[in-house]
Amino acid sequence: MSVNQDTEVADPSTTRQPPAGKAAKAPRDDSRTDMVGKALGLLVLLGDEPRGASAAELSRRADLPFSTTYRLLGSLTRDAFVDYEPDGRRYHLGLRVFQLGQTVSNHHGFAGTALPILRRVTEETGEATILSVRDGVHHLTVNKVDGPQTFRVTSDPGHLGALHTTSVGKALVAFADEPTRTELVEGLELEPLTEFSITDRDAFRTEIDLVRRRGYATMDEENELGMRAVAVPVFNSQGQAFASLATAVPVFRMSMEALTALVPLLQSAAAELSARLPQR
Repeated sequence: MSVNQDTEVADPSTTRQPPAGKAAKAPRDDSRTDMVGKALGLLVLLGDEPRGASAAELSRRADLPFSTTYRLLGSLTRDAFVDYEPDGRRYHLGLRVFQLGQTVSNHHGFAGTALPILRRVTEETGEATILSVRDGVHHLTVNKVDGPQTFRVTSDPGHLGALHTTSVGKALVAFADEPTRTELVEGLELEPLTEFSITDRDAFRTEIDLVRRRGYATMDEENELGMRAVAVPVFNSQGQAFASLATAVPVFRMSMEALTALVPLLQSAAAELSARLPQR
């Protein structure tokens, strides 16, 4: 690079020189290279937009070029930090953000709001109560309250589990919107986790139809030997499940008949959760 002859030369006595044998490094332009900061800024903006925002709106609010905003949103969507709604061409915070929040603390926000209700259910049943949401082709445990018994349920907050082998997962599939339900019923990998897992496509369709008809889902050693559970959907204002609520027990402590007798209690708690929780 040539030097403009009219450029003023700095006084060497006041200018820090690089050590001998080392070339001076060009100053880093943080405004151009701090892509992580820009991506985090977009997440913060989306946190203030419960109804979501378009790429153009986010570009204006973040004072970023549209191409940069669009590229960052693409990366965030790919990694599930952001969800994209094709119909409205809007972006929302994704479940990965929520999952990370659960890992740090499950005592605030969505989980904190639900916690007193889950505790009340556990007080009445004496068994573990679990709240889950759908994260793609898995369910994500949002919160859990263990019962007073020594035998613990292992699905802790932040846990990702299968949809087809769990009661919470079946409820989320059965009461999803119709296109999503069809996609999941026809496309989920029906991997066996125990000898009782549903692995046949027709059997899974029948199971989901049964869940829709009776309003609750069960799991009887399909996900983990020695455990059974019953779950109900938590509905949004459109009548679709944005979460599911379950009671889980070891098989030696409660029969399936006794477990399903808890459905009215769970449905009452689910109605309260529906009224209190922020809905997706």
